Amino acid sequence: MDKYLGSSEIIDWENPDVMKKAGELSHRIDNPVDIAKACFEYVRDEIHHSDDHQLGPVTCKASDVLRYRTGFCYAKSHLLAALLRANEIPAGLCYQRLTIENGKPPFCLHGLNAVHLPDIGWYRIDVRGNTEGIAAEFTPPVEKLAFPINIEGEADFREIWPEPLAEVIRVLESSSNWQDLSKNLPDIEIRRELRAVSKS
Repeated sequence: MDKYLGSSEIIDWENPDVMKKAGELSHRIDNPVDIAKACFEYVRDEIHHSDDHQLGPVTCKASDVLRYRTGFCYAKSHLLAALLRANEIPAGLCYQRLTIENGKPPFCLHGLNAVHLPDIGWYRIDVRGNTEGIAAEFTPPVEKLAFPINIEGEADFREIWPEPLAEVIRVLESSSNWQDLSKNLPDIEIRRELRAVSKS
């Protein structure tokens, strides 16, 4: 589990502000499941989805997401992973491939998390942020993600990554504003992704 507890350039949970927030969220809570829920609900509800709220800057590092209180799904998942790891709860990153709109191509990646909970194991959660027609919840062991897989070309990748995909980081770090990113969302071909999973 060490790789799902580590601090890194993107999942920078050793940042003082991230550590402080992690401590606030777990204050007087002993149960890892309840701590995970508190972290999940904070990021889902208090960190604004950049596209929904039309906010900048484009964030990537967990500490920047916390500082600016905004991020796309990928960035929000980076912050949640950092808050969980700071509380010694193993956490990783997961992805879906979804249609962007109207139930047809083109497609993009959607970022979410997996957390390892006692007596449950890996459990996927989605901190994108709820809005009309979107309702992700923390209800272990039952998953309640924001988006179902509905059409050919969409995919539900079951791999749990300790670090964000390079394509995700590249797009986040190269986008000058939320409008630019919303027009150039990262994507990965399904066959390529399956190869990556098979080598893990």
